[in-house]
Order: sequence, then C-alpha cells, then structure tokens
Amino acid sequence: MQVAPLGEQLREWRTRRRMSQMDLALDTEISTRHLSFIETGRSRPSAAMLQRLADCLDVPHRARNALLLAAGYAPDYQERALDSAEMDGMRAIVEHVLKGHEPYPALAVDRHWNMVAANDAIAILIEQVSPALLTPPVNVLRIALHPDGLAPQIVNYAMWRAHILHRLDLQIEASADAGLVALREELAGYAVEANDNDGGPVNSIAVPLVLDTIAGRISFVSTVTIFGTPVDITLSELAIEAFFPADAASAALLRGLAGSQ
Repeated sequence: MQVAPLGEQLREWRTRRRMSQMDLALDTEISTRHLSFIETGRSRPSAAMLQRLADCLDVPHRARNALLLAAGYAPDYQERALDSAEMDGMRAIVEHVLKGHEPYPALAVDRHWNMVAANDAIAILIEQVSPALLTPPVNVLRIALHPDGLAPQIVNYAMWRAHILHRLDLQIEASADAGLVALREELAGYAVEANDNDGGPVNSIAVPLVLDTIAGRISFVSTVTIFGTPVDITLSELAIEAFFPADAASAALLRGLAGSQ
C-alpha cells in the first residue's frame, strides 16, 4: 500500500480540523516556520514531535501509523484480530458486557460497523431480516436501512435514517475513513418505502428506534461504549452499542420474551 507523503497527510489533518499553521504551531509549541518545513518536506520531525502533532490534531491510531511510516519510523500501534490469542482478555470483557445487558439487545462493531459479537437478545432485531444480509461480514447499518433489513419495520424510519447518516458524517469527519464514505453513499442511495407514522416526541432528548416486531411495537434508545485507553488499533476502533427499552411497555415486552425462551 502506497503511503502519502508526510507533509500531505499533515496538511489534510490540519485542514480537516480547521486549524491554520499558526494555530497548530502554537498548540504544539513549535515555530510556524518549523511546521511549514515539515509540511513541505524540508524538515523531518522526530517520532515524538509527530505524536505531539497527532495528539493536537486528534489523529486516530490507524492514521498515526501512516504518519510515522511516511516519516520513516516504525508504526507505534499494533493491530490484533479480536479472535487472536493475545486478545482473549479483551474479548472476554466484550462478551461479559454483552451478556450482562440481556434481556436487552447489545452488539459490538468494528470501525466500519461490521458486527463482531452480539448477545442472544439481538434476535428480536434480526428475526425478519433477509438471510442475505446476515452473511458475514454483517454490517449493522446496512441491516438498519436496507429494504430487506429493518427498514420496513422501523416506524420512525425518516428520523432514524437521518440519525444514522448524521452519525456517519461525524465519524467521517473525525477519521477520514474511505470505507465509511463508501458505506454512507450506499446507505443514502437506498430507495425504501417505509413507515414514518411516528417521528417521536417533539421534545425527545434522544432519537428512539421504534420497531414493529412480530411480538409487538418496541421503542429503544441506545448507548455506545468504547475502550478508554486502547493502544491497539482493533481495540481503539471497537464500539459496543447497547439498546435499552425507551418505555415501560417495551421493557415488559422484552422481559416477557426473555422469560418465554
């Protein structure tokens, strides 16, 4: 894989973060002249200087490795598969969190929203989804908006679609990930004739996911959990999304489903 020149990468991240050379130079306590020389390739920064610049620009681990490689240094962050022996402890933590959330659905996803783990309660979300969408890699956002996925069941589809696309926009802005750009283009292109009977309360403080399931209507709100101090790329990009019942009726229905199994 060809790595873009260091200066080009730095300029792109600086522009993405809406910082001038002077802003970045002041925040990292170097001269504007020095930063200009780094961006034009006239000066080679130390690895420590690169990390300082990356910290200020909030560059993700994967992209930090690209900066280091472009400068001629070894990458700082390893990338281990979640199912590798080295990740046994972290995988156990993920599975513990997912299992502990039952009887409510929860799942873990990678940076492209591919599902890497889920608890048993996820069945309520995928019971009417086309088997073709459940063939690995299973992309949870594709399932959410695809005509053969959850889309026909989502009561407030327009609101949920806007929420997902906005979430992707924020991730793309933060990470500059080409895979997320391609995913967003795909999702935005779906033509779905779906329900939009209930946009949710006007004064709602969270966007609900309102589903018409075989068991009845269920309203969810979700939370996202990430690891706080990862030094591994896989772990830094892993997120756990947990769904909670948004009202008492939904909670009772989910508990009843769990008790009947």
